[in-house]
Amino acid sequence: MRSAEVREKFLQYFESLGDVCVPSSPLVPEGDPTLLFTNAGMVQLKNTFLGVEKRPYARATTAQKVYTRLRKAQRPGERRSFPPPPYLL
Repeated sequence: MRSAEVREKFLQYFESLGDVCVPSSPLVPEGDPTLLFTNAGMVQLKNTFLGVEKRPYARATTAQKVYTRLRKAQRPGERRSFPPPPYLL
């Protein structure tokens, strides 16, 4: 399964529970001088958490695209795996 398919299944799962799908933010946030880059999926909700804006929904889901260096995340020959989440079963 490709990463885009995993991301889509993740979003579909939470949408099926009633969450509203919020688009991801750009990797370099626009219009916010307090952020240098996006490192998590909450940038698009920052003003909501700070009380600056209100959203017409109470539950949201998002899949933020981020930059990572996966080759440094594990040593050669090392394998890390986790059980699949329920939305992939």
